Amino acid sequence: MRQDAPTVVDRGQYPDATTPWERDAWRDAALGWAADELAAHGLRVTGRRSVRLRPWSVLVRLSVEGDGRPSGGGNGRVHDTVWFKANPPASAFEAGLTWALSRWVPEHVLTPLAVDADRSWSLLPDGGELFRDVLDRGPTDPHAWEEPLRRYASLQRALVPYADEIELLGVPGARTATLPEVFDRAVAANTVLSGADRERLRALRPRLADWCAELAAVGVPDSLDHSDLHEGQLFHPVPGRFTFFDWGDAAVTHPLCSFLVIGRTARERYGPGVLPRLRDAYLEPWTGDGRTPADLRRAVPLAWRLGALCRADSWGRLFPEAAGAAGAGAEASAHWLLQLLEQPPL
Repeated sequence: MRQDAPTVVDRGQYPDATTPWERDAWRDAALGWAADELAAHGLRVTGRRSVRLRPWSVLVRLSVEGDGRPSGGGNGRVHDTVWFKANPPASAFEAGLTWALSRWVPEHVLTPLAVDADRSWSLLPDGGELFRDVLDRGPTDPHAWEEPLRRYASLQRALVPYADEIELLGVPGARTATLPEVFDRAVAANTVLSGADRERLRALRPRLADWCAELAAVGVPDSLDHSDLHEGQLFHPVPGRFTFFDWGDAAVTHPLCSFLVIGRTARERYGPGVLPRLRDAYLEPWTGDGRTPADLRRAVPLAWRLGALCRADSWGRLFPEAAGAAGAGAEASAHWLLQLLEQPPL
C-alpha cells in the first residue's frame, strides 16, 4: 500500500484528539498489515483513503480493486470499499468479538476479512447503506424499526449460550445481578459529579438494587448488549437484510437494556407515541419459556433505566493519548449516571 497515497482526515467535533494515527511507526504498521491482508484476498488499494479519527477509534476507508471480493467470494475484477478499524485498549475486545460473532450469528453481522485481536485491528467489508440513510431518504414510517428490532432480539437470544465466552474475549461483564456493584464503581470513579448529584445517586442505590432483582426475576438471561445501537450502527443494504456492527461499547448484561438507546433514537425521529409498538416488536422474540408479554413489558422500564450504567461505563473506552479524553469521558459518564434518576417514558 502506498504510504504517500492522498489522505483525507475527518476529526469531527474532536479537532485536538490525539490517536495512534499520529505516530508514523503505528500508521505504517497498520497500513502495511491491511495491505498484506488485502493481498491475501486478491485485492489492492487504489486512490485516496479517508481517515476518521475519534477519541474512541481510528477508522480508515480504503478503495480497493482486484480479482477477489471483500466478502471473500466471486470472480472477476471488482472495485469496492473496505474499512480498517483500530480500537483503544479499553475496547480492544472488539476485533475478537467481531470475528466470533461472524461465526456464531453470521446472518446478523459483518464477516471480517481479517482481524488482529492482539492489536485490536479489524479489516471489514463494506456493509452497504446505513439504516439512517435509508430512513432519511424514504417516507416517514414510524414502524421502520420493528423488523430490525426483531432481528436484533433474535441475535441476542442466539448469543445467550455464549455469554461466558463473550466475557472471556474481554467484553465487560455487567451481569444483572452485579449492576449495583457496577453502579458503585462508576459513581466512585467519576471525577466531575457535583457533591449534590453524588448524594442523589447514593440515595438511589437501594432502589437500584431492587430494580435489578425485579428485572432478574423476569427470567430473561444475560446476553450481549450493543449498548449504543442507533440507526447509524446497522446496515440495511437490501430489503429484509439488517447487519449490526460497531461493538466497541458492548457489555454482557441484561439484553433488554439495549432498548434505551434504540428507544431514544426512535423517539427523537418519530415522537414518543412510537415507543409502545417498537417495544412490543422487540419483545416478540423473547416471549415464551414462561415469560408473558405482560411480564416483559414490565421489564422494559427497568432495563431502560439500568441501561444507563453500560452507557456510563463505555465512555471510559477512549485512547489514553487523546487530548482531554479523561474529562470528556467523565462528563459523558456523569450525564448517563444522572439518567438513572429520570423516569422512563414507558
